[in-house]
Amino acid sequence: MRRKLIAGNWKMNGSFASNEALLSDLRAGLGSDVACEVLVCAPAPYLMQCADLLSDSDIAWGAQDVSVHISGAYTGEVSAAMLADCSCSYVIIGHSERRAYHGELNELVAQKTLRALASGLKPIVCVGETLEQRESGLTNAVVRAQLQAVLDVIEADALADLVVAYEPVWAIGTGKTATPQMAQEVHAVLRQQLALKNVTSAANVRILYGGSMKPDNAQELLAMPDIDGGLIGGAALKAADFLAIVRAA
Repeated sequence: MRRKLIAGNWKMNGSFASNEALLSDLRAGLGSDVACEVLVCAPAPYLMQCADLLSDSDIAWGAQDVSVHISGAYTGEVSAAMLADCSCSYVIIGHSERRAYHGELNELVAQKTLRALASGLKPIVCVGETLEQRESGLTNAVVRAQLQAVLDVIEADALADLVVAYEPVWAIGTGKTATPQMAQEVHAVLRQQLALKNVTSAANVRILYGGSMKPDNAQELLAMPDIDGGLIGGAALKAADFLAIVRAA
C-alpha cells in the first residue's frame, strides 16, 4: 500500500521568524506517530533554516524549483546539487505557476526532472489543465502530454523516485475544487499512463492532488483509490490547517 504524502508548498511566502513559528507548531502538533509522510517545500533562502529546525524530526523538506543547468554562468539559478547540499529530499517541478508565469514548457520540465533524479532528489512533477481546456474536453489530453514528456526521457526504473501532482489550474487559489470523483478520474488516467512505462512501479507511484485541498475536503479526496496525498498551498501556511490535512491522511 502506498504511504500517503502531504506536501506543503509555501510558494513565495515566509520569513525567518514566521517560518520558525510555523515549523515549531508543526513539530509539536505531529507527535511521534505519523501515518503519512510530511514535507514542506520552502523558498530557497530558507532551506537551510528548514534543515536546522527539522533534521531531527519526521518532517522532510524540499525546494520549489530547480535549474536545468548543472553549474556555470547562470545568475540566479539554483542547481540540483545545491539543493542536495541543503539536504532536500524533494523538489517541485513544473508547477502551474512556473508554466504560466515563466513560460516553462513540457520539454524543460522533463529536463529538470532528469537533473533532479541525477542528484538524488525526488521530483514532484506537476500536471494540470486550465478551465478553458477542461470545458473544451481536453483535460486528459493535456495532462497526458505533460506527463509523457517526462516519461519519454527517464528510465523505467526511475519511476520508483517519481511523484506526480495533479493540480487543475482552475482550482488553485480560486476556492474551486474538483470533486473527489473528478480528481479520481484524472488520477486513474495518469496511473494507467505510468503503467505503460513500468507496470510494476506504476502501482507504487504516488499521485498527489493539488487543487485547493483543505481540512474540510481532505478526507473525502484522500479516500479516493488513486489519490495518494496532497500538494498543499495556502493551507500549508497555517499549522492548524496543515495538521488537519495530515490527520485526514
